[in-house]
Amino acid sequence: MLKKYFEPGALFSFPAYRALLLSGILTVIAMSAFPIALAVTVLDAGGSATTLGLILAVRVLSGVLLAPVGGVWVDRLPRKTILIAADGFRAIMGSVVVFIDPKSISMWILGAIVVLMGVSDAFGGPAAGAIIPSILPDHLLPAGNVVRGIALKGSTIAGPGVAGIIVVSLGTHATYVATSVFFLLGAVLLIRINEGPKVASENPQTTFAEEIREGLQVVWYYKWIAAMILMASVQLMMVVGVENVLLPVITKRDFGTASVFATSAALFSAGGAISAVICIKSKVKNPGLVSVVVWGLFVLAPLVLAFPSSKSVIFIAYFIAGFSVGPWEAFWATQVQREVPAAYQGRVFAIDYMGSLGLMPLGMALAGPLVNVFGEGELLIGVAVFHLFICAVVLLVPGVKQMKSSRPPYTPKSAISS
Repeated sequence: MLKKYFEPGALFSFPAYRALLLSGILTVIAMSAFPIALAVTVLDAGGSATTLGLILAVRVLSGVLLAPVGGVWVDRLPRKTILIAADGFRAIMGSVVVFIDPKSISMWILGAIVVLMGVSDAFGGPAAGAIIPSILPDHLLPAGNVVRGIALKGSTIAGPGVAGIIVVSLGTHATYVATSVFFLLGAVLLIRINEGPKVASENPQTTFAEEIREGLQVVWYYKWIAAMILMASVQLMMVVGVENVLLPVITKRDFGTASVFATSAALFSAGGAISAVICIKSKVKNPGLVSVVVWGLFVLAPLVLAFPSSKSVIFIAYFIAGFSVGPWEAFWATQVQREVPAAYQGRVFAIDYMGSLGLMPLGMALAGPLVNVFGEGELLIGVAVFHLFICAVVLLVPGVKQMKSSRPPYTPKSAISS
């Protein structure tokens, strides 16, 4: 049965893709395991929950703020080189803690390590998205992106479990060693990838600041890309951020167990995986329309939390809500890879990364104060309505429904006339 996936021309028949996939799995497991060991180290050293929260938050913040810088380098250098350097750097940062006494380690040192880990995320993320068209033929891009997305989501679930086992059985130092080994193995797997010749920039004399600005121009040139990144930014802040905070709070309070939260999250991921597979096997004329309409299903998550009647209802709602992310897994990265010239893809994926994650921590921070102002149920109903409203508005932008621009591919000259 599995043989057909390795036959000549099939997805797994491409050694470079197999290497990228396995490398990504190892890297994400390590990235998901690292915060578990970090949490134990912070608390053992006398740090508070507030300290831990701030340290974990600065990793996301540093990655978001430096994403445009990472995007420029991804477009300047071979993407393989960036990925190897990012994993190697993560391995070094993860191993530094091994040589420090965990009971006397400074919170400032841990914070600096985490910031530097975030810097590597700003480079590695855009490079991973931009390299795929170089190692797969166009017709396999949807399947390649979806399989990779599902595998990496599974790795984010496996990572904390791996860390928990190692921490309990061998201690935090061993966990840091294990994550560093995973990062190094991920880097080694990438060495033999051949992504072909580097696509030269049409403006080889541009400065670094000009290249960052040009990345923004590319996103704005493709109005559908700009609209969808903006949509994701505001919805992740006001809808997903609030939902992420209130899901564990409400389910623990009303049902007396954390298992409802964990099960709901797992069912959401399962729904997303099933939806993504369905989408890549379906011939869709308007991938953007399908993506936005199905994304509307996420409204079930805040609504079921506003009226938490039973565990079963929450589980069903979260499984269906999970279908909302499947089309994005299937269509978004593929359409960006097809529409945007290769020389600019690193910057576009970097801006997407920055836009998608940049405001979400703010939404999570505001969830508590907003509940105090509006009330829990009222806030959840409000964000649900807001979610559907934004989905409806973004469909009015030209090109969104097709995830395709009617304009010719971007060039520096076209930017002047736009």
